[in-house]
Amino acid sequence: MLEKTGVPTPEDLAKVYPSKERLDRGAVAILECFQLIPCDSCCGACKRGAIKEFKDINDLPEIDFDICNGCGLCISECPGLAIFVVDQTYSEKEALVKIPYEFLPLPEKGEAVDALSRQGERVSEAKVVDIRKFKGKANVIGIAVSKELSLDVRNIRLRRE
Repeated sequence: MLEKTGVPTPEDLAKVYPSKERLDRGAVAILECFQLIPCDSCCGACKRGAIKEFKDINDLPEIDFDICNGCGLCISECPGLAIFVVDQTYSEKEALVKIPYEFLPLPEKGEAVDALSRQGERVSEAKVVDIRKFKGKANVIGIAVSKELSLDVRNIRLRRE
């Protein structure tokens, strides 16, 4: 399905998601990289060594969820925009989702935006709570969304005219 639609199947995602117990402990990176391509930039970006070194540059990335603290440095390094951070402990009802964002203009902190699924469909409203700018790389936007949607929201759409 991924090859035809560009959207991973639930089975694809189950292979890369951390356990519910790990999600309940705090911020953690999720590597939604499913294709064997020559890329290992995420490994070098991880200062904690949570993203394991590649035996072959064409391997899929592997992450040790117990080492990952969800800092998000790997997000801006991924040329495929395939890394996200989810923090289910952000608040009682909301999770923080950090996403790569390459569009201009950037949203503003506190701005309400449309939260989009992997298919690009609006699934809810989200609030921008953090913006990290990286020169020459993808910026990282932190958005607050309902916990139930934190594993589905992967982009935003500005509501500006």
